[in-house]
Amino acid sequence: MCPLRKFQSIWGDKVEIDDQAHQQMRDACALPMAFGAALMPDAHVGYGLPIGGVLACENAVIPYAVGVDIACRMKLSVFDLPVETLDTARDACKTALEKGTRFGVGAAYQRKQQHEVMDQDWAVTRITRERKDTAWKQLGTSGSGNHFVEFGILTIDVRDEDLGLDPGTYLSLLSHSGSRGAGAAVCNTYSSIARANMPIGGEKFGRLAWLDLDSEAGQEYWAAMNLMGEYAAANHAVIHRQVSRLLGAESIATVENHHNFAWIEEHHGKEVVVHRKGATPAGPGVLGVIPGSMADPAFVVRGKGNVDSLHSASHGAGRRMSRRKAKDKYNFKSVRNTLRDRGIDVLSAGADEVPGVYKDIREVMAAQEDLVETIARFDPKIVKMSGDGSRPED
Repeated sequence: MCPLRKFQSIWGDKVEIDDQAHQQMRDACALPMAFGAALMPDAHVGYGLPIGGVLACENAVIPYAVGVDIACRMKLSVFDLPVETLDTARDACKTALEKGTRFGVGAAYQRKQQHEVMDQDWAVTRITRERKDTAWKQLGTSGSGNHFVEFGILTIDVRDEDLGLDPGTYLSLLSHSGSRGAGAAVCNTYSSIARANMPIGGEKFGRLAWLDLDSEAGQEYWAAMNLMGEYAAANHAVIHRQVSRLLGAESIATVENHHNFAWIEEHHGKEVVVHRKGATPAGPGVLGVIPGSMADPAFVVRGKGNVDSLHSASHGAGRRMSRRKAKDKYNFKSVRNTLRDRGIDVLSAGADEVPGVYKDIREVMAAQEDLVETIARFDPKIVKMSGDGSRPED
């Protein structure tokens, strides 16, 4: 537990939160400016702060508590086409995913996509200015690892006014991606600056090195982080625009949210910087999307504003094993054949992303019923991820 005036709340010890994640959270609570923390039920070990870790700090921001993939986020678009399109035009759906984005580290377009985010001031920091051209080339791409685009069926049991949808089933597109190479460069640059400016003895904090928000570097990082947030949102907007155009569909509802970001919020009577690394904002009435795996559902949720969780919830199911162990244990082709028998087509992915590497999303959701209300369920039917988990596709 966090000492003195600091506090730490934990959800989901029954869903395999590893000891390293707990230790990383305790280390974060030991920071001199830490105010409070929460550990989500999908938590597992990360760099600095664990994935699924929420940390509130007083007037300081920690680049690695935001994460390398700044503003990694979810976006769900509900389309005007019938769900039968997944059967009657399945090849067209597959083509839309194949051509609507690109996957892999360094994946880029030769012909730049267009979005007004590229008209913003990218000279807010040296690193964003230098990476603008790379960001433009990567606009509309999806990266590697656990990033995906997928078609599926959204099921709503009770009309929801926020979504504006009646009960029923809907053809939907779900994507998961972030700020790509530009975001990673911002994180690494300002984490290095933070480490170089730690007080004597501060080297023990490692990737938890922080920047004072009143400092020049802190202000620069904050500006760059927020630009990366807008860029990541634009990235999803371009992907959804391209996929919908290729399929000939129109969006009738959307839900989206960051889950690697920092916000200035008031909690327990104090204005603090809330880092959510692999955690979904879940303030009162706030909508978000929490995915499972390529074989398991995602859930559209509404936050309950739980004060002990710092208005946060999980960002997914959470890994139960490392990528190396997953590749040793699973054969992707075998898993893909099994999923095809269940009516789920996986166009490309790696063994490190098969369903068995993740916790049970249903157990994770059950562990956070006091954090979010489920308002809809998305079941994946056609999934595309990076072919080998890393390299860009041609």
